[in-house]
Amino acid sequence: MQISIGWCRIARVFLPFAAGYYLSYLFRTINALIGSHLSSDAGLGTADLGLLTSVYFLVFAAAQIPVGILLDRFGPRRVQSVLLLVAAAGAELFAISTGFLSLLIARAMIGLGVAAALTAGLKSIIIWSSRERVALLNGYMVMLGSLGAVTATVPVEHLLAWIGWRQLFEILAAATGAVAILIYVVVPERGIVPSTAPATLSSVFGDQRFWRMAPLSATCVGSAWSLQGLWASPWLVDVEGLDRASLVGQLFTMSIVLSGGAWLFGTMVHYLKRRGIGAETILAIVAVLFIAAESALVLRAPLPSVLPWSVVAIVGTATVVSFAVIADYFPPELAGRANGALNVLHFGWAFLAQYATGLILEQWSANDGHRPVQAYQVAFSLNVALQIATLIWFARPWRRSIASWRSSILLFRPADVSYALESVGLYEDSVILLPADDDAEW
Repeated sequence: MQISIGWCRIARVFLPFAAGYYLSYLFRTINALIGSHLSSDAGLGTADLGLLTSVYFLVFAAAQIPVGILLDRFGPRRVQSVLLLVAAAGAELFAISTGFLSLLIARAMIGLGVAAALTAGLKSIIIWSSRERVALLNGYMVMLGSLGAVTATVPVEHLLAWIGWRQLFEILAAATGAVAILIYVVVPERGIVPSTAPATLSSVFGDQRFWRMAPLSATCVGSAWSLQGLWASPWLVDVEGLDRASLVGQLFTMSIVLSGGAWLFGTMVHYLKRRGIGAETILAIVAVLFIAAESALVLRAPLPSVLPWSVVAIVGTATVVSFAVIADYFPPELAGRANGALNVLHFGWAFLAQYATGLILEQWSANDGHRPVQAYQVAFSLNVALQIATLIWFARPWRRSIASWRSSILLFRPADVSYALESVGLYEDSVILLPADDDAEW
């Protein structure tokens, strides 16, 4: 009976939200493959293509806080199904657009429509699973969703030769609408037991721990999304000299590594936390590896390009690690707001990095349609410098903001002790715990 209940939850909860995240990842990365088609059909320059692709991240980031509040209030089922209908409309508009402005509006609608794709899935995991399995299931969620990046390589390349990019987006519009209906019809409702712990957005933004890890997570994950979602393709063509077939093959390899990385991170966090190693340590290791990979690209290290680019791809799934850290910081009823707040920085940085890279590249004139290697080195070096700065910020010693309270005598319900101690930075030997009745004033 227990097994049947578990499989029922997978079929009715996990897989529908994974399908929504799959479409989100496909929309996010598909411009890397169809960018040349968009440029020729709509006459887009490098900066225009960067803005068109990155506006997805801008709208996505702007929507994260409202989406997080809606998820905590109305639940992931209703929020995700409604927003995916917006994405379906955006995909249809993208398919019929002929000018830059209409393409930009359509891309923005897609970004808004999939703004809850990951956070709704994470919220459903927190609601329907035990706390100990959150990181593992998050890894599976991101792994299945990142198959959208796999689809946006070789499979889409074959489809483009057969039906063209406009017909492809019409198919995506229909598929997105179908998933929206599936989630609304199949996913059950389930509320969260209220807690006496504070559950406001200020609880997230007022927490020092959030501001310690969020900049590092944003500059790494957001840059990885920016690179794989658009700029890996022109780098491989302009710098590495790959032809179309080799380019699609390497993007396919990167997307496979991306999907495997999500599973790896989820499994790693799950098992290492059981051995007392926190997700924060894993996040720092990921950042160091990412900086090393980007530095290898910038310095033109004598390595097969697939190696550093595979590391870039893997870092795109480090959200599994970041959200595991967030799950340790905040209670379940605050999960939507906390994940949304972190995603604001993830996608906000992805927008800035993607658009700024296009602006920097345009400072160098193209020779036969190709930018010089120096242009990419300057653009990528700026990312690396900022990531090093946030890593130093993350690693520096932190004083607790209310250390003077350590000798205070506080009154807690026993169930709230763990969250309260973590929230205010107190140690157990500095707190006197007194029992309190549920109806007591305290």
